[in-house]
Amino acid sequence: MQDGYGREIDYLRISITDKCNLRCKYCMPTDIDSVPMSRILSFEEIASVVREAACLGINRIKITGGEPLIRRNCCTLIKMLKQIDGISQVTITTNGLLLCEYIDELIDAGIDGINISIDTLDKERYKHLTGYDKLDLVLEGLDAVIKSGIACKINAVSVDWPEFYKSDMAERPMDYTCEDILTDANALIGFTKEIPVDVRFIEMMPIGSGRGFPGISHDVLIPAIMNRYKDMSVDRESHGNGPTVYYRLPGHKGGVGFISALHGEFCDNCNRIRLTTQGHLKSCLCFDSGINLRDIIRSSFSEEEKKSALRSDIKRAILCKPKSHCFMEEEKISEKHPMNSIGG
Repeated sequence: MQDGYGREIDYLRISITDKCNLRCKYCMPTDIDSVPMSRILSFEEIASVVREAACLGINRIKITGGEPLIRRNCCTLIKMLKQIDGISQVTITTNGLLLCEYIDELIDAGIDGINISIDTLDKERYKHLTGYDKLDLVLEGLDAVIKSGIACKINAVSVDWPEFYKSDMAERPMDYTCEDILTDANALIGFTKEIPVDVRFIEMMPIGSGRGFPGISHDVLIPAIMNRYKDMSVDRESHGNGPTVYYRLPGHKGGVGFISALHGEFCDNCNRIRLTTQGHLKSCLCFDSGINLRDIIRSSFSEEEKKSALRSDIKRAILCKPKSHCFMEEEKISEKHPMNSIGG
């Protein structure tokens, strides 16, 4: 289905929990008040939304959180969604801590792709950013995914490490240089040489704890990387559902991508809507607007009336999707919830 600006909306991101087993400082740096399970959509309720969304042209689903694998029977939901007519792809974004435990269940459920969040390969930096010394476990999970043959991508938020240490009052303030910028980027790009994994650098979005967090502008990062890798060239092939601009390096098995939400605005090609844990359907990450589908699902309507109302409201949310975000004008951002409760 097309929105009011002629964009084909075929991709739904679904947050199934606001809980997480890490405490990344740009997302969920401290414990939050947990939402009671009674207010969170059940798997059956999520499936009912997806069935009606599929009738409107949604064919690709991303499962997010929080950390989705900490929700009991997450893989059961994936299997349920894979069986819905019209759904061609179900993927998941995870921090990777539980991948070794759940990789077999994910395979059995028919997962089509796994995105793993790894912002740095430096163990000390990882611990300082996430609150836990768990990088080795995440890398074991990455290895399990690669061995399984499931399509895999690494998501790395573009952190300005020198400024991060200064702002976090650590004992290691550093001068800001391009070499510092490239330290983690080089290590992550190194993955693409030997294994078929795409590494995507994500510009920090000013949502929740991300507001004011020291991220690197991609106006700085991309030229710095391309200056280091002079044989890097734009890759025109499709790598997935999102707005990532991909590049190829000769001899590398994987690609390098950039999701430049602020400095490479991609709203003209946006193809997504989002469903929060509590059933709020959002058409843009930037704005605290949308439609509450949970009230319909839990109403006293007949099943046919619920289906009709859900389809009508999903259609209305798509048609009301704004032309663009306003991340470059933070005073206009109306979304105040933390990212873990929205779904990235």
